[in-house]
Amino acid sequence: MNAPIPPADILKLADAEGVLADIGQRLRSGSVVPYLGPGLTELSGPAIPMTPEALAAYFGTKVALPRRAKGNAWASAQHIESMKHRSTVTALMNEAFAPPVEPTPFHRFLASLRVPMIVDTWYDGAMRAALAGRDGWGEVQGITRAGIGEDRWYRFYDAAGSEADRGAAETWATVLYKPHGSIAPAKNFLISDADYVEVLTEIDIQTPIPDVVKNRRAERSFLFIGCRFHDQLLRTYARQVIKRSGPPHFAIVDAESLTRNELRFLMTEGITPIAVPLVRACEILSAA
Repeated sequence: MNAPIPPADILKLADAEGVLADIGQRLRSGSVVPYLGPGLTELSGPAIPMTPEALAAYFGTKVALPRRAKGNAWASAQHIESMKHRSTVTALMNEAFAPPVEPTPFHRFLASLRVPMIVDTWYDGAMRAALAGRDGWGEVQGITRAGIGEDRWYRFYDAAGSEADRGAAETWATVLYKPHGSIAPAKNFLISDADYVEVLTEIDIQTPIPDVVKNRRAERSFLFIGCRFHDQLLRTYARQVIKRSGPPHFAIVDAESLTRNELRFLMTEGITPIAVPLVRACEILSAA
């Protein structure tokens, strides 16, 4: 496949759907890793916060937040943790993400493919629900190190939701990677500034990235679906997860809403933006 097209050109590309069809074939072959953002799950109309800004607003309905924390999920969680307790943050996250989320048809399509790895960056359990009933898969989640008394950055869970080990993870046909944690199966959440300070201190040397993820990203491209990169934290995670993988990478984008920082990030990381509506993009990828 050709090298990524510069963002200024790809946004006007007439055959963007053809490019997506080609990526769909590579997705089926396992040479492309789907990297899911909350925009995909939002298509099912769930009753949970579906953006960091919406999560910050949710926190604001429960606790009075200072101006500096309003609109910022990580700062809001940090304020609550500092003024109350970590258990309060966890309880609010449990409450916010308790409503069950119906997987979209594209979640179910991905679950049927037995791709080597799926990265899912929001806290809902839609992708796990789509995989339920299938064998040969498991999950690795980022965890907070606050108060656990362990030198661990992540935990492994099998398809039944029981904690597993890294040896078992290497045998799974499909690894679901939830770098920020998830409501399911064990309510692990990376959410406060303090959580991320620890991770970001070492993420450049890749310590918080599980070996099974490092192994499975090698020589594979990434396709970003339903993702935004308007926040530095989101850009940092994406950059570190795709490190030492196999470009070219692609992102399905809404050209009208892209910020300058997002465009700069895409160009710097060699990620080709494909300006096709998300619903249509999912249809093309599923039919390829």
